[in-house]
Amino acid sequence: MDAIILGKVNAWLSGNFDKETKDAIKKMQAENETELADAFYRNLEFGTGGLRGIMGIGTNRMNKYTVGMATQGYANYLKKSFPDIQVKVAVAHDSRNNSRFFAETVANVFGANGIKVFLFEALRPTPELSFTIRHLGCQGGVVCTASHNPKEYNGYKAYWNDGGQLVPPHDKNVITEVDAIASVDDVKWSGGESNISIVGKEIDDAYMTMVKGLSVYPEVIERQHDLKIVYTPIHGTGITLMPEVLKRFGFTNVTIVEEQAVPDGNFPTVHYL
Repeated sequence: MDAIILGKVNAWLSGNFDKETKDAIKKMQAENETELADAFYRNLEFGTGGLRGIMGIGTNRMNKYTVGMATQGYANYLKKSFPDIQVKVAVAHDSRNNSRFFAETVANVFGANGIKVFLFEALRPTPELSFTIRHLGCQGGVVCTASHNPKEYNGYKAYWNDGGQLVPPHDKNVITEVDAIASVDDVKWSGGESNISIVGKEIDDAYMTMVKGLSVYPEVIERQHDLKIVYTPIHGTGITLMPEVLKRFGFTNVTIVEEQAVPDGNFPTVHYL
């Protein structure tokens, strides 16, 4: 095995990583060196859109440690950018496998860094995160999602105080801070749980009120309220709000595709070509 890859593997085996992770590495060493090499041959890159990769152990995978290190770098930049206030962030996630775990990891690292965290109680659509950042006066936010990628993937998208994803110069500056986190020992993993607040319905109501206010021709909806609408969330986050939003707009003839209505990170009815 390449010496650089082997060095990374040994660093994880001897470092402050949980037993389950170390056991999984040893299993791959014995059974699948090709998979082991792919998991460690590079560091999962934090780009302008954040992180995105296959879930699993290793420096090239989405896991607790790569997510935690990215969050520590982002937390460092937020605190440098807003030195005179307690920084606030919102954190959301989608229906993918491990998304809740990653979101809680993000919240814990932010909280341990003295940052006030508004963590959604369960999965929510990404646009609601953007709204929440502005609604609560946050300086940033994170949503754990891999958008359209296959089920093996997950991701981490970082947002700024305008509710949008990072743009210059913040994108490159955050990347610099993330790259500076050389070890899991640089991460503050816990100790700030009191900084975390769970949010849900109150934000949902405010968001849906805002969305309904965007209606250009409510009188047209009133006349066409029985327009036939078929909606599917494709096992994703839309089910949390879309039916209620359509109801609030006044549509009365909405059919939900039941086979795809339950959030499921395995996307059992979706076929990738």
